[in-house]
Amino acid sequence: MPTMTVTRNNFDATVANSHIVLIDWGAQWCEPSRRFAEVFAASADLHPEIVYGTVDIDAEKQLTEMAGVSAYPTLMAFREGLLVYSEAGVLPAETMEELVQQILWLDMDQFRRELAQLSATVSVGAPEQPPTTITYQKRAGHAAVTDRYGWPGL
Repeated sequence: MPTMTVTRNNFDATVANSHIVLIDWGAQWCEPSRRFAEVFAASADLHPEIVYGTVDIDAEKQLTEMAGVSAYPTLMAFREGLLVYSEAGVLPAETMEELVQQILWLDMDQFRRELAQLSATVSVGAPEQPPTTITYQKRAGHAAVTDRYGWPGL
């Protein structure tokens, strides 16, 4: 499945109306962005059930700033409207596939409980920390994912 162009006009609707959305933030002038674009497109071909979107950071400066993206490429993953992963850098194809599998099998009930717990502990006046990432290899994150695939409890 081809990737779609994500803009400020369709970002919210895309994230809200799709079960899983992966967004690649990059630029044509950026060599790492061009390399990752190939991996991203190949992953899109493997997973037609997932919405793959790209944001051109030069054309969508306001959206890029609103999302807090400052390094390119940056990959963001949303599941059921919630940000579950955000990391800058180029992923090799194998690592990208492992990440997709972890997002597919992420225990969203547990993620929501941890998110609610995090929200309850944010003190008044302190900057709120958004959910960061799923646990993935060496990347520390908010939601834990088991090493085995399958629905929670199976």
